[in-house]
Amino acid sequence: MKNDEPIGSKKQGEEGKKSLLEEIIREGARKLLQAAIENEVGAYVDLFREIKDENGRQLVVRNGFLPERALLTGIGPVPVKQPRVRDGRDGESFTSAILRRYMRRVPSLDNLIPTLYLKGISAGDFTEALEAILGAPQGGISRHERAAVLGP
Repeated sequence: MKNDEPIGSKKQGEEGKKSLLEEIIREGARKLLQAAIENEVGAYVDLFREIKDENGRQLVVRNGFLPERALLTGIGPVPVKQPRVRDGRDGESFTSAILRRYMRRVPSLDNLIPTLYLKGISAGDFTEALEAILGAPQGGISRHERAAVLGP
């Protein structure tokens, strides 16, 4: 059995996609973000631990996790699972200061779009520019967001 491929060529191609260093940084960011969100939820639940209903049950408790979502960052997508909080108090609910509802990108990426435009990148080149910065195609800019920056 003859193989004409150079030794290690497969490994080199895989490293071009995601280097070990980038994976370590992304995993570290994921763990740090996850710990920060867990601490925020824990502090919220502890703050209202003494509030109970007429049956003696706590009104503010953890209730599993929301579905995992990928947060698009400068180092690529970072998967995160946000703890769910059941707040039984009237009109009250938990909202994370770290990971806002429906947040899919960090604010610095939203600021990148107008900057790219001001630097002379045309609307058609945004996708290529973001792929060069973020890696794989992310599909991160909607037609509405493009129109907000460039006009109709």
